[in-house]
Amino acid sequence: MLIAPAHWQRDGADPVEIRANGQVLEGGEVRFVIDRVGRVTEDDYDAYAVLLPDGQVVGTDDRALGYVGMSNATPPGGKQAWLSLQPDGSVLFYQQSGDRIPLGKWAGCNGPNRRTCTLVTQLFTERNLRMEPSYGSYPYGHYGPYGPYGPRFGVGVGVGIGY
Repeated sequence: MLIAPAHWQRDGADPVEIRANGQVLEGGEVRFVIDRVGRVTEDDYDAYAVLLPDGQVVGTDDRALGYVGMSNATPPGGKQAWLSLQPDGSVLFYQQSGDRIPLGKWAGCNGPNRRTCTLVTQLFTERNLRMEPSYGSYPYGHYGPYGPYGPRFGVGVGVGIGY
């Protein structure tokens, strides 16, 4: 991945800036740091996520954070894109109904650092969905794809009958 300066002017939210050293700032505060192999750390350099070669984004404890391509991204557990970065830098969010919601515009994301901008867009959108359910109109309802408490796992007992 190429890390180059870029700026995302978001509608109704603080701007996001990618610096050449990999720092990603929101409203002037460092939120995370990205390196050229796709590792993402929090502002204190604790591990946060990694972008795997196949596009899968995995967080700590193997938490799925979706998939990221060059210009689009899917939500955790999703099969269709929920975000796209248009050729002019505009960011679109797709609701299940097919409606498109603009989420601002990137400057400096044309060329080899486009995937970096798409990754940053994915990370902020996934985080905002998880942390702030009122962030916007998302395709999975008010709380996102997993409901208000995130994904749940459990152990059960079943009965099978074989022939």
